[in-house]
This record gives sequence, structure tokens and C-alpha cells, in this order.
Amino acid sequence: MVHVLFVCLGNIFRSPMAEAVFSDMVKKNGLEDQINIDSAGIGAWHAGNPPHEGTEEILKEKGISTSGITARQVRESDLTDFDYVIAMDAENIGHLRSMAGYKKEVPRIARLLDYVPESDLADVPDPYYTGNFSEVYALIESGYRHLLDTIKKDHHL
Repeated sequence: MVHVLFVCLGNIFRSPMAEAVFSDMVKKNGLEDQINIDSAGIGAWHAGNPPHEGTEEILKEKGISTSGITARQVRESDLTDFDYVIAMDAENIGHLRSMAGYKKEVPRIARLLDYVPESDLADVPDPYYTGNFSEVYALIESGYRHLLDTIKKDHHL
């Protein structure tokens, strides 16, 4: 089983959107028994809350469910329990690498857009500041197609 964790600042905008979109893609590819998906936030401000209404609305438009997704904070154990820890921006990467310290067994920590060779952007912008959920969705969708291809290749799925 391959374990993938998506991380953003508060786990109500980008990372739950990523979890839902990637779960949908994984299911459509018949890999739901081989890939486990979760999301978390750097901070615990929204722990226990569902995704933000803007996230829910754009996903509903796309026919993607957020059922069962609730915010939680990244735990130190996540850095050994997950094979891929995918952050939305450089700030998240910094926090995750700081958490990981010098542990020998850490997952692949990367930004989502690191998987998109043709992207001019490095970070998925936070819709808390931009309000642009459509842009975030498009970036996430592109990133996850490439991430899924990488996982399938790395794990011979």
C-alpha cells in the first residue's frame, strides 16, 4: 500500500481539495486498494472542521465528494507513516523539513507543482488570499495527474 499525505497551512482549502481530487483520480484508475490518501495542515486552527465552503463548492461543480474529510494537524508520525508528503507551497515544505529533522526514514517530501514539468509556478496559491478556487483546482488537477503517473511508475501499479 502506498500512503500519500497532502499538506497546506490549515487543512481547509488546498490540501483537502487535493485529497478529494486525488482520491477521485485514484478511484477512477481502480487503485483505491493500493493507494491510501489523507490530508493535514501545518497548524491546528481548523482541526475537526470540514473543508472551506469555497473548496466544497468547486468540488461539487466537478462532481467530486469531500465526504469524510476533516481538518487535522500534521503529526510527527506522518513523516514515517506516509511514502509521499506533498505540500502546496515552500512555506509548508520548510515546516515539514524542520519537523523531519535528521530522521533517516522520511518520506518523499515535495511540492505538488514539482511534479508538473511544464508549470511556471512553484507554489499552489492559497485561496484564503486570492479567492480563486478555480485556479487552485486547475493546478491541483494538473499536479495530481503527474503525481499519479509517478506513483504508478515508482510502485509498478
